[in-house]
Amino acid sequence: MNLARSFLAASLVAAAGFSVLPVSSAQAADLGGNAVPGVCMLSREAVFAQSKVGQAASQRLGQLAEQARTQLENQRKPLDTDVKAFQQKAPSLSDADRKQQGEALQQRMQTFRGQAGELDQRIQLTRAKAMQRIGQEAEPIVASVYKSHNCGLLLDRDSVLGGNTTNDLTPGVVQGLDGKITTISFNLEPLPANTGK
Repeated sequence: MNLARSFLAASLVAAAGFSVLPVSSAQAADLGGNAVPGVCMLSREAVFAQSKVGQAASQRLGQLAEQARTQLENQRKPLDTDVKAFQQKAPSLSDADRKQQGEALQQRMQTFRGQAGELDQRIQLTRAKAMQRIGQEAEPIVASVYKSHNCGLLLDRDSVLGGNTTNDLTPGVVQGLDGKITTISFNLEPLPANTGK
């Protein structure tokens, strides 16, 4: 894979929050003028937001995040109950018992916070891997649409403040991606074995 294609794949991967918000407001204003031959634009965010595979990935990531949230809530409820019970009985406990039970509850809270942090890291890792896969699927389509429009320069459409948007490759890339892949399957990624502990 040459450097330009590697950069494109990395750019597509970096673009993304899997947002499915309409991106027309971010589109460059059509101020008229002549199209500049060879200068093309692409909105990576719009490719992910408008393509079927990007929307499917966003939906799946939302499901995984909701499952993680539910799992954490289920773990948190008994902990909260135990904290309230401790607070109510603490005045009647001896200093040694109060200290021992308080430290045990603090340890459980730290363990819970650690689990919550790990789940968040796993969701971020899952998002990055899904984005990378979509970027890899989009890469040859971007290259094909780029060549078919006789482009010599590709700009990020979301950075263009205004001008003639005739050479916007985004719709062609979305269409090509939709024709190639409409969904991907993935589960929550495990954390790497060496997390620096």
